[in-house]
Amino acid sequence: MGLDIRLPIGVIFSIYGVILLVYGAVADKTIFLEKSEGVNIDLWWGLAMLVFGLFMAALALRSSRRSES
Repeated sequence: MGLDIRLPIGVIFSIYGVILLVYGAVADKTIFLEKSEGVNIDLWWGLAMLVFGLFMAALALRSSRRSES
């Protein structure tokens, strides 16, 4: 009965994803026009990290529920 590594990974990625998502949403839009050809990279990578983190956490929770039955 150990800790599934997917749970802390999922939580960390979700937290970082939310931080990047919020930063990308509230940051000055002119930064992205100058630095990354108009692509809000913080917003997109924040979304990707959040989705990955939620996926990992869901896998860990599903695994723990199956082992209880």
